[in-house]
Amino acid sequence: MELKTLSKDNAEWVAQHLIMASRLIDTDPELAHRHALSASRRAGRIGVVRETLAITAYATGDFALALRELRTYRRITGSNDQIALMVDSERGVDRPDRALELGRSVDRASLPSDVQVSLAIAMSGARLDLGQDEAALAELEIPQLDPNRAFSWSPDLFHAYAEVLEALGRDADAATWRERAERAEIALEEAHADAELETIQVIEEDFELEGEPDDGAVSTDE
Repeated sequence: MELKTLSKDNAEWVAQHLIMASRLIDTDPELAHRHALSASRRAGRIGVVRETLAITAYATGDFALALRELRTYRRITGSNDQIALMVDSERGVDRPDRALELGRSVDRASLPSDVQVSLAIAMSGARLDLGQDEAALAELEIPQLDPNRAFSWSPDLFHAYAEVLEALGRDADAATWRERAERAEIALEEAHADAELETIQVIEEDFELEGEPDDGAVSTDE
């Protein structure tokens, strides 16, 4: 753990603030941000601390600070796992062109699937900012846009796709993808409750998969 580079007392103090920031980010982002700031004063050279500060800054709408902290986090860790948040922060400071340039600067194939999805959504948003609706749709047409399987990222991706379809005036298609997003959410909740599965099978009423489901997949067709 990164905090092991700190003294025992300081590591415990910083860890407590990071834990509180994580617990409060959804309910009280301002307070979560204050905890992250406190941690950064004691451990500003620790990657996870700068990452937490960036995330809480983003949650409070301080996109300039989020972007600065994310750059520092990437410099410290060499990781691109927060590239989507960086792209979205560029959008937040009204620089959609810079957002697209930043997103194109990384090798997407080297990113985990969930990061690829988050980046696609952020890039699509930047295209929408520029009025490039067709290009926004194309940004989302990635292998993970699979209506027949539900992963943790599927609901957000499906909703984003529906939003762009609406912008293009394709309301019927948008409604279909919103239904798929809702179905994915329900299936994921059921899978998590039953067996905490990471991936499940989502089969539409008029769709039939060829062959047997993959190992670890659960069919929701009744």
